[in-house]
Amino acid sequence: MERNTEIEEYLRALPPDASFLVLNAEAEEFFKNETGIQDGDELRRHIVEVQEDAYKVYPYPCIRGFRFAKLTIAKMPAYPRAIELLKERPDAIFLDMGCCMGAELRKVVHDGWPVSQVIGADLEAGFWDVGHKLFRTTPESYPAKFLAGDAFDDAYLSPTAPVPSGGPPPVASVNTLTELRGHISVIYASSFFHLFDEGKQFDLAKRIGSLLDPRPGSIIFGAHGAAPVKGQREGSFRKAFAHSPESWTELWEEQVFEKGQVKVTTALVEVDMVAERASQLLPHLDLRHKPHWLFWSVERL
Repeated sequence: MERNTEIEEYLRALPPDASFLVLNAEAEEFFKNETGIQDGDELRRHIVEVQEDAYKVYPYPCIRGFRFAKLTIAKMPAYPRAIELLKERPDAIFLDMGCCMGAELRKVVHDGWPVSQVIGADLEAGFWDVGHKLFRTTPESYPAKFLAGDAFDDAYLSPTAPVPSGGPPPVASVNTLTELRGHISVIYASSFFHLFDEGKQFDLAKRIGSLLDPRPGSIIFGAHGAAPVKGQREGSFRKAFAHSPESWTELWEEQVFEKGQVKVTTALVEVDMVAERASQLLPHLDLRHKPHWLFWSVERL
């Protein structure tokens, strides 16, 4: 994936701000349990220190805003269904696409998914390393599989490669996502589709869709920037495209998959700019254009 150096330089110049870190009771309990740090003030200092390391890997606004500490996955409408699927398929594989430091993947394991059956995938391997620092683990003490790579690279994720015959290969043995085509029961794909133009979003959806297990109930879910009416995103200097709930549904139900193969569920939510402190987090935003987030799921029928 080609980087925009102008945007990267702008984001790196924004000063760190620890006040963006807000831990609710559930998140604080989770991080205390997973890090072993029981003192609340010490835990916050630790998270701030690690956030600064992550921002050096790549200065995503979501890192500056400590979104990795919000455990957003647990608030997704489709999350209970995803966890329930494990009871139906004890061998089910869970993929966190664009996992960053892996906090939400660890939440999935915390909620019962075997660590041997989860995969984190991200363009930047450095985020996974920072994740071990965040949770004070090592690859040996926390052996979740991580696959670094560019989702637009056919060598890493080919949407046209033959689906492997038989059952899925052992998660620990795979080196690319292509090896798991048609074998992943749950895919979490959040907070990155909005980074791309319309064509690339379609390409990315095809690639991710090719990984989904064809059995009924298999699910892809996430959330990202969207709009009531599809079109170029306004109020940002990044050239990207915003889907509407209708166009996002059409993309999956009629373009990525054939009609009748999947059911798409969407919910468009207007972002509370004051609560999210948007003007401080991203001073470049044109606040005349109200941003929206689309919460969505694609479930196999």
